[in-house]
Amino acid sequence: MEHTGYGDFRARREATVWQRLNSILRVLLAVAVLLVIVSLFLPLSKKRAQSQVEIDRLQAQVNDQKTLLARQTREVNLLKTDPAYLEIMARDRLDLMKEGETIFRLEPQATTKNKP
Repeated sequence: MEHTGYGDFRARREATVWQRLNSILRVLLAVAVLLVIVSLFLPLSKKRAQSQVEIDRLQAQVNDQKTLLARQTREVNLLKTDPAYLEIMARDRLDLMKEGETIFRLEPQATTKNKP
């Protein structure tokens, strides 16, 4: 009878080993499936990020163009409707001045880099 007990113990031990190996195999299989899913979506995620950077750059350009359009529209409206503004702009571009008028021109400073 003791011999049967030993055989029963050995069978239970082998069953436990196989159960553990099956559990490990299931975990490895799940990890493999997860890695396949990640490898399929990672390039799409990178492409999406690059596209978002491009969209942001183009949106910045659109905003700059809208600002420029608003400034030029305002200037056109002033040229059409404000005679004083038109006179000032004409005299400025033609370098003319009224008698007794003193003109001060402020030129932007040139940025110079100090050479070592």
